[in-house]
Amino acid sequence: MAPSNRARGRAAKARAGHPELDVERLTAGWRRSEVRAGREWNVQPVSERQATKAYICPGCGQDVAPGTAHLVTWRADGVLGDAADLAARRHWHTHCWRMGAP
Repeated sequence: MAPSNRARGRAAKARAGHPELDVERLTAGWRRSEVRAGREWNVQPVSERQATKAYICPGCGQDVAPGTAHLVTWRADGVLGDAADLAARRHWHTHCWRMGAP
């Protein structure tokens, strides 16, 4: 007996009805907004794999070493505009952000 093409046909129809995955969005982490001390912040997680450079954590003053998962934060409500806020972003240890963020 010949195999049925019915199952493959349903799968193809299901894929055709769904938009293609946005790989950049999936690999960038889950950006969220947080309010700290009356100011709104964008918080973007960085995975171990994405962390390729060293930074200084503003919370503890220690290195955020390459290969260390951490957070990137920037103001969401700054008066100088989005470009200036993004340029002033900082890389925090996740623990430091949770314990002593602005």
